[in-house]
Amino acid sequence: MIATLRKGLPFAAAAGVTRAVYGQFRRRPPGGRGRWQRTNHAGRTVDLYSGPATAAGTALAAVTAPGLPARTRTAAALAVLAAGGCGAYDDLAGAGDPRRGFRAHLSALRDGELTSGAVKLLGIGAAGLAAGALLKERPLDKVLAGVVIAGAAHAVNLVDVRPGRALAATLAAAAPGLLRSGSAGALAAAPVGAALAVLADDLGERTMIGDAGAHALGAGLGLAVAAGYGRVGLAAHAAALVAAAAAGDRASRTAASVDT
Repeated sequence: MIATLRKGLPFAAAAGVTRAVYGQFRRRPPGGRGRWQRTNHAGRTVDLYSGPATAAGTALAAVTAPGLPARTRTAAALAVLAAGGCGAYDDLAGAGDPRRGFRAHLSALRDGELTSGAVKLLGIGAAGLAAGALLKERPLDKVLAGVVIAGAAHAVNLVDVRPGRALAATLAAAAPGLLRSGSAGALAAAPVGAALAVLADDLGERTMIGDAGAHALGAGLGLAVAAGYGRVGLAAHAAALVAAAAAGDRASRTAASVDT
C-alpha cells in the first residue's frame, strides 16, 4: 500500500499540475498566442503550451513525492526546472535558428557566437552535474549521475521529431523505473503522469512539447535512473546515452520513421 502511494501520488500530482498549467497557458499565453505558435512537420499550426506545462508538472511532482530525502528533492527541482527553463529559452529565442545538434552550436560558440542552443546545452549539462553531485556521495558516481541526467534530457529531445514520439519514449523508458521501489519508483512516476496528461493533445497535433517539455521529461527520467542505480548501472546508462548523443541525427531519423 505504501509503495503504491509513493508512486501514485507523484503520478497524480504530475498529471493534475500539467493539465492545470496547460489550461492556464491556453487561456492566457504569456506574451500573446503568436509567441507560442509553430508550424509542425505536416504544416499544421500547433502551440507550445504543453512544454512548460509538462516541465512544471514533472518538477512539482518529483519535489513533493513522499519519502524522498531533502537532497533528492533539491536535485529534482534543479535538474527538471533548469532543463525545462533552458529548453523554453531555446524554443522562444531560437525559433528562427536553423542550426541543430551539438556540433552546430559548439561550432558557433568557437566562432564567438553564443546561440540559444549553446545556452541550453551548457545550462542543462551544468544542472545535471549539480544534481548528480547532490544525489551521490563519491566523485565518480556524482559525475556519472550528472551525465545520465543531462544525457537523458538530451535523448528525449532527440526523438521529439513527430507527434507523440517523445512522449511515447518517455513512457517506455520510465516503465522499468515504475517497477522499482524507493526513490527511483517515485521519481519515475512524475514524468509518466506529465506525459500522459498531454499525450492526446500531442497526438492530435493541437500542441507539441518542444524543447521545454522534452528536456524536462528527460531530466526527470535521468533522475529516476540516477537515484536507483549504483556505479555499474550508472556507467552502463551513461555510455548508452553518450552513444545516443553521438548518433543524434540517426536517432532522430529513426524516431521520425516509427508509426505511433
